[in-house]
Amino acid sequence: MDNFRNMAMPNTSLLLFVLQMCAIAWQAWALVDLRMEDTVEVYMDKSAEIPCLYNFTEQPMMVIVQWFVREREGHRVRISFSDLTMQKVDENTTYSDRISVRSNSDGETLTIQDVKLSDEREFFCQVSGLSAGSEEGKTVLKVFDPPEPPVIEGILSGVSVSGESPAKIASCETREGFPKPNITWYRDHIPIHPTSGLANMVTLLTRESSGLYTVQSELHYKVTKEDKDAHFSCEVSYFVPGAVRTSESKGINITVHYPTTSVEIWKESPEGLVKEGDTVELRCQGDGNPPAPIIFNREQVRIEKGKIEIALYDPLNISIYLVKIVTGSVPPGSPQMKDAEREIELTEKVGGWVNLSCEARGYPRPTITWSITGSQSQSWREVVKREIEDQVYSVVMLKVTTDTVAVCNSTNDFGIETKTYSIRRIPFSQTPTARKTSVDNSGVIIVVIIVSILLLAILGSVFYFLYKKGKFPCGRSGKQEITKEKTNKDDIVVEMKAKKTEESVLLKGVNGEQKPPNDQNSTLSS
Repeated sequence: MDNFRNMAMPNTSLLLFVLQMCAIAWQAWALVDLRMEDTVEVYMDKSAEIPCLYNFTEQPMMVIVQWFVREREGHRVRISFSDLTMQKVDENTTYSDRISVRSNSDGETLTIQDVKLSDEREFFCQVSGLSAGSEEGKTVLKVFDPPEPPVIEGILSGVSVSGESPAKIASCETREGFPKPNITWYRDHIPIHPTSGLANMVTLLTRESSGLYTVQSELHYKVTKEDKDAHFSCEVSYFVPGAVRTSESKGINITVHYPTTSVEIWKESPEGLVKEGDTVELRCQGDGNPPAPIIFNREQVRIEKGKIEIALYDPLNISIYLVKIVTGSVPPGSPQMKDAEREIELTEKVGGWVNLSCEARGYPRPTITWSITGSQSQSWREVVKREIEDQVYSVVMLKVTTDTVAVCNSTNDFGIETKTYSIRRIPFSQTPTARKTSVDNSGVIIVVIIVSILLLAILGSVFYFLYKKGKFPCGRSGKQEITKEKTNKDDIVVEMKAKKTEESVLLKGVNGEQKPPNDQNSTLSS
């Protein structure tokens, strides 16, 4: 019944309505084969044709075909009606003056003229053969409008390589396309994909009042010096009926700023050799962008931020009068030693360390090498190496083991200068160190002797203490045997006194009283 609620009843007889109601009741027994395309694609402002083909399994008494469209709000509105007696486009709809219906033996075709973006919606075809059955199908109308060719613009001020993060280098815009176009960036025809810290894209999508889309894309890119010769471009891809097409912009070159790292010099004129009084034109070019200004003086070479100062010398010992200078650089010069003395004689004790220095100046800046003869290679090393502008300074530390000759060689492309150190060793025995060592050794011997005497005194005291305590196994009998040897009269007296004293000690009692010898013997025996 929902199919008939929106139906505007034409001026037909009540019988027609009854027949339609009867057709619904017979749908379970009759079949209709209805075919419609899922989608129909068309360019905007062109005409679109939507076919509705049907076939009944049994011959219908009447065929009614109705066309509907789904509105934005979601409900359906009928836009056309036809039967055996009439073909009618419904009035007061958005399609009343833009559609037509054509019938044939296989079905009907709905034609929509001057297609707009708002026509991208669902269209329904409903066929009823009354008792022969009824069926409905739908087609989605797709509308396309190609965008304008892309327009690319680069950053006119240039981009520096010293930036820590990607910077905006170009923008690309394509206008008024439907559906939404897509933008892809290229470097020398190779796609640029978003990469953290290297490249990213910022896209802005705008829906115009006409319903068409405008897409703007910015390329943020971390440039390097190699990008100065690269070409960047953008490509727009968009949908058309049955295909996808692309449109590429022109290629642009990005102005890349980078510092000067090298300078090239050449003589522009005159050709060949130069003699005094000639006008010489020198040209100089750095590899930085933008080019750094060049300043000439006769003192030094110095590269600073924003400028290059270049010293001018007389090349190959030829005096040149510079009348005209366009740009220039430093002519070559032979190395020159700073010290006036070229040969130095030294004396040093064996085992001592000496520092030898060497300083030179020239252009190109000379290099210093040392040649050591007479000492082992591991007995010397370079401890200072300093290079500034057109000067070089070196210091070596040398351990004297024998007579030694140290030669400092200063060289560049135009010459060589040398400085020689002749070192004569002093014998070890003549050095203060040897005498000091002898004194130190004597002091050690004295300390050892003192310690030995102290140890002997302590050891004698220990032996005496043990002897007094009776800890030694040897007794008086042993002592008597020793004293049986022939002695003089004085020795006998001494022995007797000692024996008497010993007996008197032994005869003392516990209470300190002296006992006779017999009592002593009894006590000892007990």
